[in-house]
Amino acid sequence: MVALCGGLSYPAAMLAAYLARLGHSAAILPTLATVTALHRAHVEAIPFENLDVLVGRRPSLTLDDIVTKLVHGRRGGYCFEQNSLFRAVLEQLGVPVTLLMARVRFGTQSIRPRTHTLLRIEIEGRSYIADVGFGGWGLSVPLRLDAGVERHDGLLSHRLMKTGDLWVLQARLDEGWADLYAFTLEPYYAADLEMANHYVATYPDSLFRHHLVAQRIRADRRLMLRDGILATRTAAGTDCRQLDGVDAVANVLLVEFGITTPAGLVDALVEGGIIT
Repeated sequence: MVALCGGLSYPAAMLAAYLARLGHSAAILPTLATVTALHRAHVEAIPFENLDVLVGRRPSLTLDDIVTKLVHGRRGGYCFEQNSLFRAVLEQLGVPVTLLMARVRFGTQSIRPRTHTLLRIEIEGRSYIADVGFGGWGLSVPLRLDAGVERHDGLLSHRLMKTGDLWVLQARLDEGWADLYAFTLEPYYAADLEMANHYVATYPDSLFRHHLVAQRIRADRRLMLRDGILATRTAAGTDCRQLDGVDAVANVLLVEFGITTPAGLVDALVEGGIIT
């Protein structure tokens, strides 16, 4: 058992299972090339999803439970689970990691609570942000912590902008640059994640309690499922498709996201009026 800072631990067997889940067989070293490859493989293999919240379960943030769910159970999860897992992997490699918290801005300029987590990493003499838990519009690889440096991954471009102490991650969408989230470099801790996780999973007006969300980044497309609408972004643009009922949604979750529908989800979708 290897002890990691922040109270996390990650046995070698779990790391091996994680790499198998990603399909990553290359050498793992504390280098930018390795971290970039793992980041890309993670977002392609492990989808963003909020299915536990919809069936009334608050996702556990203990590392053993995250590994059981995302690695062995071949499920996805949201930012608190995803970036906690990736943080543990990076620390196992000896990469310095700082936990950060962000206010999601996508779709609004209003001040929202800090309900998103991301990672600051130090590698090869530079600082980067890593984030495997934002979903379809998020990063596919780490982004250098410099203002105005644009990174294009074939389907989407990202950049960081800075005003005072505030950093803003932006994505270039069809209508131009859009703010995804804003953050400072103040370090946060596991207790902060527990507080935010409780809010997101249990607050009556939390979006994740009332809407099905599943997202995945693939090499040739970005998939975003919200309730019964599937949006697919490719090099040709973004296509939106209305799915025909709960069975169609369950099939898309399985085929496109690799998620077997958990017990109780269909009832929750129907009873909540989310999908008919």
